[in-house]
Formats: sequence, C-alpha cells, structure tokens
Amino acid sequence: MKVNEVPQDPKDFREGAKVKKVIYAVDDDGKYTSVNSAGWEAENFATKQAWDAIDEELAETAEKVKAGELSPIAYYMHKCLMEPSLLAKYVGKWQWQVNKHMKPSGFNKLSADMLSKYAKAFNITIEELTSFGK
Repeated sequence: MKVNEVPQDPKDFREGAKVKKVIYAVDDDGKYTSVNSAGWEAENFATKQAWDAIDEELAETAEKVKAGELSPIAYYMHKCLMEPSLLAKYVGKWQWQVNKHMKPSGFNKLSADMLSKYAKAFNITIEELTSFGK
C-alpha cells in the first residue's frame, strides 16, 4: 500500500475517542514509512461492535455490583479489560484469592493495604473503589 492509499475514514466509535494508529506504507522512494490512519469503514464497524459488547457486559457487571452479587473489584477488573489471573499478578495474590475478593463477603474483609493495591491496579482511588454504587 502506498502512503496516499492509507485509509482515512474517521469514525468516532466511542464518544470522545479519537483513535489513530500507525500503518506502514511505501513512500515515493519505495521505502516503508509509518503513516497515521483513522482506519477504514469495515474495521471501524467491527471495532464499534466489539466495544458495544464490552459496554453491555460492563453495564451488566455494574448491576450485579449494585445488587450485591459481585464486589466493585469485578466491575473495575472488567472495565480495565483484565482477567483474574492478570489482576492477581498486579496485586500480588493468587487467582483464587482475587476470585474470592470479587464476592462482596471477601471484599468487605480486605485491609486498607489490599484495597490500595487494587485501587493502584485500576488507576483509581480507594474512595472510588469502596464507594461504588453508593
């Protein structure tokens, strides 16, 4: 693909998001160079579908947290696109312990130090973590 053929179909599939990525294309001298791309219609459509599905799942998780079925850890883990195994590595716990903390009974027993580790992993404050849905 040549530099002037790189797709530029700007589409904000997430409100406020301006996604740009690098595509490698051939310049006039026949050398590969990086070119910013806003993507193309088919790719933007597929990406929008994926984010819509994630947003729907996140809303379902938020409802479960508000209903007392899950702890805020489950919500923020999902929001950060993490799996329990990855989150466990970030907070220095075993995966089974993170799974336990995703239940309200386990979450309510967490120390301030452990809450701090979770908040840091999610890049939020302890206050945001503990006051979810209140």
